[in-house]
Amino acid sequence: MFMQFVHSFDAFLEPTIFLAIAAGTVLGLIFGSLPGLTATMGIALLLPLTFSMPPISGMGMLFGMYCGAISGGSIPAALLNIPGTPSSVATTLDAYPMSKRGEPGRALGLCVVASFIGGIISVLVFALLSPIIAKAALEFSAVEYFSLGIFGLTIIASVSGQSIVKGLVAGLIGVLISLIGIDSLSGIVRLTADIPDLIGGVDFMPALIGLFALSQIIGDIVSSRNAKGAEIKIKVDNAYPRFKETFGLWRVWSVSSVIGSLVGAVPGAGGSIASFLAYDVAKRQSKTPEKFQTGHNEGIVACESANNGMTGGALIPMMTLGIPGDASAAVLMGGLLIHGLQPGPLLFQDHADIAYGIIIAFLIANIFMFCFQAVGIKLFVKVLQIPRSFLMPFILVMCIVGAYGISGSLTSAWILLFFGIFGYFLNRYGFSSAPVVLGMILGYMVESNFRRSMAMYDSDWTIFFSHPGRRLQLN
Repeated sequence: MFMQFVHSFDAFLEPTIFLAIAAGTVLGLIFGSLPGLTATMGIALLLPLTFSMPPISGMGMLFGMYCGAISGGSIPAALLNIPGTPSSVATTLDAYPMSKRGEPGRALGLCVVASFIGGIISVLVFALLSPIIAKAALEFSAVEYFSLGIFGLTIIASVSGQSIVKGLVAGLIGVLISLIGIDSLSGIVRLTADIPDLIGGVDFMPALIGLFALSQIIGDIVSSRNAKGAEIKIKVDNAYPRFKETFGLWRVWSVSSVIGSLVGAVPGAGGSIASFLAYDVAKRQSKTPEKFQTGHNEGIVACESANNGMTGGALIPMMTLGIPGDASAAVLMGGLLIHGLQPGPLLFQDHADIAYGIIIAFLIANIFMFCFQAVGIKLFVKVLQIPRSFLMPFILVMCIVGAYGISGSLTSAWILLFFGIFGYFLNRYGFSSAPVVLGMILGYMVESNFRRSMAMYDSDWTIFFSHPGRRLQLN
């Protein structure tokens, strides 16, 4: 393997490869930092530009977009309490409170360092453990997905804020929302209120943008704070965590990065689940769990390490088995096919120089991501100095454009408006939006896989408590 990496380095003697990766990373940071412009959308838009490029250059640009977008979502999450991507929802729990108490530079600095560490660890996991993790991910059946979903729902207790009861209520609302649309097993239309546009379910991204971005805008308008933004003078002190502080959190970022890589390797799991799981584990292991959701550095590091650790994990089944780990990996797999590369075990055998070259490009993309964000921290923080009377209308326009661009339907705009108003009242009465998002992500996953498990094993509910070997025998 080591010699394959050495041979692949020859392709990087061409400086245009670095230019392509850098360009993809910058575009990714832009897409990730604007609500509604997801990593998947950015990769899809960038894909035609890579047709005429050599495979390593083209895939390097796409991987740069992927890394940049996932990491870039932390910028509005930390500064404005608006997650740029679904995987940065958990980041808002501690990054925004830290910014709110006058340390936006430190919040962004922790996000950048944690993102870089998570990305580097994911590259190592991707390069060294791909066959093992991919094989384990293939063993997941409906029973394992149900168990994973149930475990994910227990995290609601960790992200509920001061009231667990309100968190459970919000989580239940999210689960009910996830059940809207056609039942995939019976074909019955449910909970749509006879609205045809809801037959396919509630689009997640417009709902997410509404819950976090539009609700924040409505709150600003109601509280009449939009004229005060120009009076705030921001100081960017301690923007870059000291080595001692970073090393002191080694347990948090190492465990969270591994969690992100493992969850990312499970097809369909995604960065949202990875970051919430890592946040919950970090809170349980912390000596000061009461500080979480108040601007605690451990919470920020856990979330950002996990969602960037997920990037490498999601590429493992895509590269080794031809099974994309998430929507972005599915588009990346299309990029491989366009360049005449068939994802799967033979990719590393028949095109070893290109396959290992892509891994190196992924590593370089993470380095570029760190450099660009580290240099731009002081520029990003200046967003808080823009008068909110100018900033919020711009964000509102971007939210509407992003929501409409996802499906090309006005239904997405109505969903955005509904969840914006709903999110405002949640915040007003002390409910957290995070449990709603968690319920929407995991509700359908739990329900559908529970019913599939019952169908597979003749309604034997004890199968959820049995050894995997027994399940294989029953099957």
